[in-house]
Parts: sequence; C-alpha cells; structure tokens
Amino acid sequence: MPTYQGNLVDIRGKRIYSASVEVENGSITAVTEMADQKFSHFILPGFIDAHVHIESSMLVPAQFARLAVVHGTVATVSDPHEIANVCGLAGVEYMIANAGTVPFKAFFGAPSCVPATDFETAGALLNSADIERLLQRSDVKYLTEMMNYPGVLNGDVEVLRKIKAAQKWNKPVDGHAPGLRGHEARQYIAAGISTDHECFTEEEAQDKLENGMNIMIREGSAARNFDALVPLLHKYPHKMMFCSDDKHPDSLAAGHINELCARAIAKGIDLFHVLQAACVNPVLHYKLEVGLLQPGDPADFIVVKDLKHFEVVQTFINGQMVAERGESKINISADDKNTEPINNFQCTLKQPQDFALVYNPGAPDLMVIEALNEQLITNKIQVNPTIAEGNIVTDIENDLLKIVVINRYYDAPVARAFIKGFGLQEGAIASSVAHDSHNIVAVGVDDESICRAVNLIIEKRGGISLVNGPGEALLPLPVAGLMSSDDGYKIARDYAGMDSLAKGLGSTLSAPFMTLSFMALLVIPHLKLSDKGLFDGDAFALL
Repeated sequence: MPTYQGNLVDIRGKRIYSASVEVENGSITAVTEMADQKFSHFILPGFIDAHVHIESSMLVPAQFARLAVVHGTVATVSDPHEIANVCGLAGVEYMIANAGTVPFKAFFGAPSCVPATDFETAGALLNSADIERLLQRSDVKYLTEMMNYPGVLNGDVEVLRKIKAAQKWNKPVDGHAPGLRGHEARQYIAAGISTDHECFTEEEAQDKLENGMNIMIREGSAARNFDALVPLLHKYPHKMMFCSDDKHPDSLAAGHINELCARAIAKGIDLFHVLQAACVNPVLHYKLEVGLLQPGDPADFIVVKDLKHFEVVQTFINGQMVAERGESKINISADDKNTEPINNFQCTLKQPQDFALVYNPGAPDLMVIEALNEQLITNKIQVNPTIAEGNIVTDIENDLLKIVVINRYYDAPVARAFIKGFGLQEGAIASSVAHDSHNIVAVGVDDESICRAVNLIIEKRGGISLVNGPGEALLPLPVAGLMSSDDGYKIARDYAGMDSLAKGLGSTLSAPFMTLSFMALLVIPHLKLSDKGLFDGDAFALL
C-alpha cells in the first residue's frame, strides 16, 4: 500500500499539518496526522482549469493532458464547442474518446450554441434534442457557456429548452455575458445561468457575484482578466474559480493554473482562498469525480516544493504518478496518436482578385475593427478609406490592414473588411482556428499575400500560416482544422516559431494568431467579421 508523507494542505479545514496519505487501488484509504514530523514539501489537491476549450491549445485532449499534468493540473472542465461547430456530435464524441485514452480527468459539457449565431456559417447544428441526449450521459457534466444571452433575455424557445434540459438532469449551466450588468444580468442569472468567465472589470464581476453568480478569473493566451478580478478573492473565495478559456500550446508548455496561484499569492491573497478557487470550487460546482485529499476520495493530488511558487514535484491521478519534476509520465501509443483525424473542410483554392474590395464613392466612411491587445473585445472606428485603382486598399503607415473571412464549408464570396491593431508591415497571417464557426480568417498588407496564406491552409485542410515576401510557413492542424495529434511539445515549439515570425512581420500583439482567431467571434462586442460580413456586437446585427 503506497504511502506519501509531507505537509498536508487541508484547504477546507484551513490548516497545514504533517501527515501520511495512504493509497490503495487508486483511492485514498487514510490520512494520518504525524506529530513531531517536519517536511520540506507540501501535499495538496490537484489544480483544475474550470473552463477551457482544449481545441485552442491546438492539441488533441491526450496531448493537452501530457503538458498540463506537469504543472499540477489533474482535471479540466472542457467545453468542446469549437469542434462541435465544425463536426457536430461526432466532434464531441471524438474529444471524449481521445481524452479517455490517457490518465487525466477531462470533463466535457454539452455545447449550448452550435452555431453560436445565425450570422455566420458553421459546419454543424446542435438543437435542444441533441443537447438533451448529451446531458443524459454521465460523462457530460454541464451545459456549456450560453453565449446567446440575447436569446436568454428575449425568451428564445430553443435556448430555454436547452437550459431546461440541463436543469432536468441536475447539471449546471455556464454563462457568457461580457459587459452585462444590472437588471439584464439579474434576468440572465435568474434563467438558470450559474457562471461567467467573460467579466473584464471588477465592477462587472462584483455585480454578478452579488446576484448569485459564480465568477471565473480568466487568464488565457489572448484574454487576460486576472489582474482586474483577483482582488475579489478576498471577499468571495467560495464563489470564484480559475480558468484559461483559450491557451495556446507554447503557453501551456510554460505553465497553467499553478502560475495563477503563484501570482495570487504574490498579490497578498490568502493561501486558502487561492486554493479554494484553484482546487475545490470546480469540484463542488460541477460535481466532478476529483479527490480533495479525504479518505475515500480518488487519489488525485500533487506535491509542491513550496506554497509561494507552486513548483510541482509530482502529480498523481487515481494514485498513478503522471508527472515528476517537469517530466510528463503520460505515454501515448502509436495507435492512439494515429487515430484518423475528424474534419470538415470543403472550400477550394482562391485567387487574389477574390479579396479585392471595390470602392463605392457614395458609401460612408470605412467602418474598421480595432483589435486590442490581450482582450477579446474590439472597438469600432470610422476612417477615410485609402483608394488605389478603384479599390479600397491597406494603409500600412496608419496600421489599417485588410481582414478577410472565407467560408470553409462550401465555396462562397469572401467577406472583406479592414482592421487596426495588428501592426503588420509586410505579408499576411491566416488561421482556420476562427471562433466560433472556424472559417478561415486572415489579415495582411496586400491581396496576393493574403491569398497565398489562405491557400496554404486550404491545401492542408486546416492550420495556421504566414507569408512574408517569397517566404511562407505553415503549422498543419488536420484534426477538424483545429488540432494536431503530434507530440504536444513539438507543436508548442512549432507554434512559438510561427508566433515569432508573425511578430517579425511587425505585429506588436502579445499573441497575434490567438488575437486573429477571435476577430470572427461575433458574441464578443463590439465589431467583428463573419463569413457573411461585418457584425455589430452591440446591435447584434450584420452591418
């Protein structure tokens, strides 16, 4: 019977004491206090990412797990919304099956918004009957983020059916309501929405907390709200959780929830409040089969050097050591790795003239998306267009670049607009990771570069690409055009290389490809571009 000794962190009892932890058949059989013993390391429950789209790591779930366990993550509350928008129910089933090939606790939800809106083309539709079938499964833990908050507020019949299905099966409903406050927030919460991870100000989060909602402190690769929201942990430790939402592979290789714990401690947040959010609250809220270091619990725990930096020495899941001193012990067999990729990619190659935007002299000033670093929200601004040979063209000096969205599910006219904030001085970048419908999105300085970057992705049926003069680069993502089943650390290195190349084109964004992937996300204000055209997130209508 394995026994582990150390300074045990009892989060719910708010005490730390020397103890031995006995494990048998994957469960904790006893926790025994040891008087007069001193240890230099600490044993505590494993970390949980309370809301993540694994697809955004560009890794299939098994590869995501290999990287995450090194940082003490033992479980995720995973929203398979991205692959569902591409492949429907088959995509959700792929994620659950792939996650089940490794010793990691990836808990999935039923995607509530497929498609996210009617103003874009997605690859699938999940109606309320599909959602109910998913929610009946024991391995589906919740209804994922209800992004159609106008539908909730306006009593949309299909939206309310999905929420009622979750309530019928006694499963929580995640929210998504950036900027919603006051009466509308109370109405949204009263409909049965229990969480939100989209708050970007302390005032908004506190308003929702005081009206009964649980708030997630999000710190991902593009949206970073930690600094704004973490002070609320002083007052609301039992109502908050940590999440990444969307985390690119290089960022995941560097750290995960452990980093947020260290940053919260550095800001003076009480240790037990921090660990309540990182380890306990997700288990209680979603009813997860994850241990909390109690006799009878699954043996899910970590050993860390200290309670300041949270450097992980070992990670255990169901009593199995899955990581030790920075090395993942999760092995993926060749059969698992080479599972036939699932995908939905039907469009054909484009020509440069497909991207031209003819100037209409009678049109008003040009409506432009302004991308903001480390935020999902955008601004909408108006400028005088730059005209050349009868077309509206980029203005590199003023950072006004062309942005396009191409329908990947069938051939259709290219949606074209302009964007500020990317800073490219040459070339183009493109991606088939384009929330939420995952059409192809690209930004560039000229139509020829944009066309080449887009065609690189079409030829491989998914990926991220870059064009710089005669040079080009591509990271293929053959699984739904979103993920790779290749070694996660290799993908992290390859992505870091692509990120560096994009910054070499002049981009000053912290994560150019991650920011690009959200420029078609219509459910985040204020101005976005779908394959059907410019979309006003405030009016919730195409312009």
